[in-house]
Amino acid sequence: MEKIYNKLVRDKIPEIITNSGKTCSYEILDNENYAQLLDQKLFEEMLEYHQDKSMEELADIVEVIYAIAKSKGCSVDEFDKIRKDKADERGGFDKKILLKSVVYEEE
Repeated sequence: MEKIYNKLVRDKIPEIITNSGKTCSYEILDNENYAQLLDQKLFEEMLEYHQDKSMEELADIVEVIYAIAKSKGCSVDEFDKIRKDKADERGGFDKKILLKSVVYEEE
């Protein structure tokens, strides 16, 4: 019996499958297809996190985000600096603030 997946997986998955006595087929993606599948993977991981709220699923989201950053030429360190700079400028989410409304003066 063969099960078709056609999804982006972590680097060691083919080796893990082979070591378990199974056979798998896979291909190495070009940059364009890789970017598209990373976006799909992020959505998939977010859905999985919303289902069970586990730290493992949250870590999977971060791993995919790091992979997206790297695919765009941004190192994990650079990405973290961007995140930190934005948090320094605009704050994080620690204060649990829910913005209810803003009144704008009419022009």
